[in-house]
Amino acid sequence: MTVLIAPDKFKGSLTAAEVAEAVAAGISGVCPEIPVRSLPVADGGEGTVDAVVSAGFRRVRTVVTGPAGQPVRASLALRDDTAVVELAEASGLHRLPGAPIPLSATSAGTGELIVAALRAGCRRVVLGVGGSACTDGGAGLLSALGARLLDARGAELPPGGAALLDLDRLDLSALDPGLSEVEFELAGDVDNPLLGPRGAAAVYGPQKGATPKQVELLDRALGRWASSVGTEYVDAPGAGAAGGVGFAALSLLGAQMRPGIEVVLDLLGFADAVRGARLVVTGEGSLDEQTLHGKAPSGVARAAGDVPVVAVAGRCLLSPARLADAGFRAAYALTDLEPDRDRSMSNAAELLRVQAARLARDHLQG
Repeated sequence: MTVLIAPDKFKGSLTAAEVAEAVAAGISGVCPEIPVRSLPVADGGEGTVDAVVSAGFRRVRTVVTGPAGQPVRASLALRDDTAVVELAEASGLHRLPGAPIPLSATSAGTGELIVAALRAGCRRVVLGVGGSACTDGGAGLLSALGARLLDARGAELPPGGAALLDLDRLDLSALDPGLSEVEFELAGDVDNPLLGPRGAAAVYGPQKGATPKQVELLDRALGRWASSVGTEYVDAPGAGAAGGVGFAALSLLGAQMRPGIEVVLDLLGFADAVRGARLVVTGEGSLDEQTLHGKAPSGVARAAGDVPVVAVAGRCLLSPARLADAGFRAAYALTDLEPDRDRSMSNAAELLRVQAARLARDHLQG
């Protein structure tokens, strides 16, 4: 019986694959006779393409428009007629060349990745919608697919959410005709609507550098955008995902939204991988209350069924009772060994091997 290692990344420290490698080394050092299988996971945000590539998808690299309008080299993943497009690859905060630009950041590069998927013959596109730098309602994405956003003089709008205040007409006549033959699936854990106090601008705008006045401006601009696109999905759960990209995908691409970790686990074949396992090890950088609301480790714990699950983490802010309620037998945090955050992050791999050896003695021996 195997041990299945299915962690998310430790953000700012280790990729999901590196976490899995360190855990495997720690377990094998104590229990060399027990086979381990690594299956790095993600929840639709950063690392989603890497996760599916590790499970057999083919990585395709292309140059697209970054959130500041600069060219960036981004990846998508292909297998058969399915493409996995990670918004953060093209339009993520980490793609900004400098300071945040909340009013003008664009999702155009994500649309260009979708175009690449269409040209590859894909008929299913899974769009991971975490980690965006933009609050443009998906306007940039649609522009890359052929839509034209025009002001009262008939001129095309510049990129970014703020420009939507000047939107007079949305022209979809040149939208890529191949889109009608594609099934879109949004993979994310955000249930926010597009507008209002729980909307894309109010909740996530400050994380992207927006001041209170800019948040108010962006919310008004997204309202104008919605009046042109149609208001049916304004209040739909997930419409506010990725600065409103969720709204555009739901409204004009016919997308369906599912929890990101569920989508990724399906793509990875987790149900087959966990069959026959004696233990599942999952984790992420910080185990906290957010973990329990759609993040990768809680999704892995649910999907594991009756197989015992333990977690590794950079830090754990959950009580033993909360861990148990979420399906975890135990959690092993790096800060238990090294309380200093900076030293813990810089020595994460070695500390993780030590904690993995500990969990192996606790759960696999005897």
